[in-house]
Amino acid sequence: MITVILRNILFYPLFYAGSIFYVLASVMAIPFGMGALRRTVAGWARYHRACLCVLLGIRVKIDGDYAAEPVLYAVKHESFFEAIDAPAMFDLPVTFAKHELSLIPGWGRAARAYGMIFVQRDKGAKALRAMITEARKHSAAGRPLVIYPEGTRVSHGVPAPLQSGFAGIYKLIGLPVVPIAVNSGPLYHRRWKRPGTITYRIGETIPPGLPREEVEARVTAAINALN
Repeated sequence: MITVILRNILFYPLFYAGSIFYVLASVMAIPFGMGALRRTVAGWARYHRACLCVLLGIRVKIDGDYAAEPVLYAVKHESFFEAIDAPAMFDLPVTFAKHELSLIPGWGRAARAYGMIFVQRDKGAKALRAMITEARKHSAAGRPLVIYPEGTRVSHGVPAPLQSGFAGIYKLIGLPVVPIAVNSGPLYHRRWKRPGTITYRIGETIPPGLPREEVEARVTAAINALN
């Protein structure tokens, strides 16, 4: 336990100090176009992975293959790990995230410029249509869409229900869904992070157009495959 604590004492100041640098760099990169912003955001995610490996002894493993076609990736959400890791896990991902994150100074501005889609659950059908239009535009440009269908972090081993908005997004976007399980919870605790291997397991592609009950059941089973 002492070694774990010492590892965390090193990790937190180094990672968050580096994050401040990358947030500032991302804001400054915006006027120079998506290429510069993309490199900066990806650099932050890779820096996070390096801190995990070197300082905490956490490694990342990926089981399965990415989709060759435009899809909506539905990812299990057990910790902040998979949210921070998305730009390292995917190539220029467009992530659905709760609106409150857009209010973080600097980070929110960079995230909007990068293409993150902020979900305003209380704004009704008009906001949903605008969100779907934006998602289709990014998908048509070849960018993967990423959603955390449980809507919030869920403890490892707990199969939580999917948010109702997931089925609506699935129906309106009309893309296949690729579910991804991840077991970050036991290692990437909110306080003391522990060494080990975090595994992503990429599930089978689920076709578009399925009834709500069926797609939700299949996604729930697949994203909990590592529980």
